[in-house]
Amino acid sequence: MISRRGVLAGLLAGVALPVHAQGEAPEALVAAAKLGGDVGFCLADAATGRVLEAYHADDPLPPASTAKVITTLFALERLGAGHRFATRVLATGPVRGGVVQGDLILAGSGDPELDTDDLGDLAARLAGAGVKGCAGGFYVWAGALPLVPEIAGDQPEHVGYNPSVAGLNLNYNRVNFEWKRAGGGYAVQMDARGERFLPMVRRARMRVVDRERPVFDYRAGGGSEEWTVSRAALGKGGSRWLPVREPALYAGEVFQTLCAAQGIVLPEAREAGGLPEAAQVLAEVTGDPLPDVLRRMLRWSTNLTAEVMGLSSSGAGSLRQSGGAMSDWAAARLGMEARFVDHSGLGAASRVAPQQMVRALVAAQAQPDRAVFKSVLRDLGMKGEDGAKIDSPVKVIGKTGTLNFVSALVGYIQPPQGRELAFAICCADIPRRDALGMAEREQPPGGKAWLRRARALQGKLIAHWAGVYI
Repeated sequence: MISRRGVLAGLLAGVALPVHAQGEAPEALVAAAKLGGDVGFCLADAATGRVLEAYHADDPLPPASTAKVITTLFALERLGAGHRFATRVLATGPVRGGVVQGDLILAGSGDPELDTDDLGDLAARLAGAGVKGCAGGFYVWAGALPLVPEIAGDQPEHVGYNPSVAGLNLNYNRVNFEWKRAGGGYAVQMDARGERFLPMVRRARMRVVDRERPVFDYRAGGGSEEWTVSRAALGKGGSRWLPVREPALYAGEVFQTLCAAQGIVLPEAREAGGLPEAAQVLAEVTGDPLPDVLRRMLRWSTNLTAEVMGLSSSGAGSLRQSGGAMSDWAAARLGMEARFVDHSGLGAASRVAPQQMVRALVAAQAQPDRAVFKSVLRDLGMKGEDGAKIDSPVKVIGKTGTLNFVSALVGYIQPPQGRELAFAICCADIPRRDALGMAEREQPPGGKAWLRRARALQGKLIAHWAGVYI
């Protein structure tokens, strides 16, 4: 028997990629955008896989955050829509007189959305169970996932979107740095703020120094994460989230502080090498169902969530191995040829051709979780010449992706009735991206103007396709 997925993949593989059959409008739009580098796109009938338009559709380009679309499909199949991450407090001995007769362990399962308020609730539940301390040690366990110190090595060390990943993650593995003028200098603090709790952090420390560049500098060692910041860059005051590279101990310190507020006295956290075979669960917090987490991942493009999803789905021992496992899965399940080095798209070495992304979107129509998958995609809306959303009966759902001088857009164009279209567009000036120095990569010269032109081109292509094919 031939599966529906096999038929769709065959249609995409066997149809010649045509130049636009009704004039040169798309090519003219590409030329007018003056982006440099490479632009590729592919448009197909979402139900049959028949390619309607293509331009450089075989060129492998960085998918940026559109890789999260494939990660979503991967997680839905491997973990299941009902999956929930849990964070537990375990005890290796009984509780007597409010004291655990053994060790206390904060154990994570990888929850990417665990925040300080969740830990505050966990501490309150532990107090509600009558716990006031432990006779042994206080440990944190993050072994459910391998430790990834940073997602991509080519990013500035201070950017919050490139944090560590582990089996115990707190506040997207970021610590808040706040500064304000005080006398002739600055008062600074590092905290793990939530909506309801504001614990100070001692493990991550900041010093203000007199230098022009770099703005931030990071060193780890001696049981702390040491930051310095340029005095000239601070201005009157402000705050920003900085990445944490030792996430389990960071979460342990915050939990220790929150427990103290509940009258629970714990020693300093240490990392556990494993979990005891027999341990009592004293308290637990669970995350939201997987579709809700995926929906927020796609809406806010949270890189840590994507990496947790991929690592949890693959069971691989490293991020690169996990990206390779997802590449193999995509080939087997979606008929898609791609190279993923991670699950968020932050790694610039990932490559997907627009035709291959469209092939995956078409094959997704035959997946058991297709309805859930489409429900978590972001409503991108139809856009006018100025890039602003306009009222239209046509709906566009999908995912954007952005790196320096890379802009991608993939998804579905859905009319009120009639055929649905699947599309992928990628604009990438890789030589211009590669020429950037590390200090330029957070706000590259010319980057905002280039991105505006790329997004305007994407909007015009979608409007054109909606007018011609719907």
